[in-house]
Parts: sequence; structure tokens; C-alpha cells
Amino acid sequence: MSHDSEQLRKVLKKEGLRYTDQRQAVWNELCSSDDHRDAEAIYFSIRESGVNVSRATVYRTIDVLVKNNLVRKLDLGDGRSLYEHKIDPSHHDHLICIQCGRIEEFMVEEIESLQNRVADEFGYKLIRHIHQLFGLCVNCS
Repeated sequence: MSHDSEQLRKVLKKEGLRYTDQRQAVWNELCSSDDHRDAEAIYFSIRESGVNVSRATVYRTIDVLVKNNLVRKLDLGDGRSLYEHKIDPSHHDHLICIQCGRIEEFMVEEIESLQNRVADEFGYKLIRHIHQLFGLCVNCS
């Protein structure tokens, strides 16, 4: 399945990079799942599908996609990062289990409203935010 190659082409051109089938494969793989995965899992999944791609291409392409707001990077606070596509524009935050790595997505309007109020009180115009809560899930606690 090929995802919007035009969007990818524009981003690559902006970054001075050429469009390749391997970079398209990275974008396709990211878009193929709603899971939060690390770059290695993405790399292995692409390789298992029969596409010959280097780790360097996967990592560089992911970085470009994050920089251009097509992919969200979740910093887990322990040196690991997970990635998810941003095809669905609906905003959500993350609740992350520090033991098993389980991730729950949530959106609470009161939190969103409070963040906006805090930004207003300090004279900020809120552009974006990353809200991650770390704890133990019901299975690990």
C-alpha cells in the first residue's frame, strides 16, 4: 500500500533530499500501523516485507518526517523513542507504563483547557504540546 507520495516528495524536496522507493517504504510502514514503534521495529518490518533498505535510511527518513510534522516522536525518558504517524489530525496525549511499555492514548478536554489558560496567563500563544504521563499500568502495579 502506497501512502501519499506527493506529501513525502514535498517534504524531501524541502529538505534537499531525493525521493526514493526506500524512503517511500519508510513512510508506508509508518502509516500502516497505529502502533507506537521504535526505529528498529520499523526497519525490521520493512526488511521483512522484502524491501532492501538500510538502517541509516530508515533513521534519517524518520528524522525528516518528525521534523516536518508528519510523524510524532515519543521520548520515553529512558533514552528510547517511539514513533507514530500523524495522518489522523485528532490530538491525543499518552499514558505510558514504565515497566511493560504499554501506551494508552487519551484526550481530556479539561487538560486541554487548563493548558490554554496557563499559556494565556503567561502571555504565550500555545502552538503545540506534548503531554506524556508515566506510571504503572493495571497489570504491572
